[in-house]
Amino acid sequence: MARHSHNPQEHSVRMLKVAERIRHVLSELLTRQEVHDEILTAHSVSVTQVRLTPDLRNAKVYVKPLLGAEEDAVVKALQRNTAFLQSEVAKRLGLKFAPKLQFRGDETFDEADRIDRLLDNPRVKRDLGED
Repeated sequence: MARHSHNPQEHSVRMLKVAERIRHVLSELLTRQEVHDEILTAHSVSVTQVRLTPDLRNAKVYVKPLLGAEEDAVVKALQRNTAFLQSEVAKRLGLKFAPKLQFRGDETFDEADRIDRLLDNPRVKRDLGED
């Protein structure tokens, strides 16, 4: 069987498409409360981003519970249910291999808040020339 050679751009576009499809499947599973876990049913969880390795075998899934409440507990609950979530992702996407999911709390919102607070600092505003 001939092996298709992909240029890096095609490969990265495919990675982004697959990552976005994984994000949608996980979001749907969590929204419809198809994961039978007390902690996950008690929280609204957003899947903010999925980052895949180039071989599509590993995926880092970034999540954020509504209002950031009990983020550690939510991430641990997702980690406990990883096998179910991986099998559902593989089944719904028709992938040959289910990517190994690694759940992490999304810290981008916290980082954006920290940057906003720094920019609101009077000394920073003075250095930037804002009155």
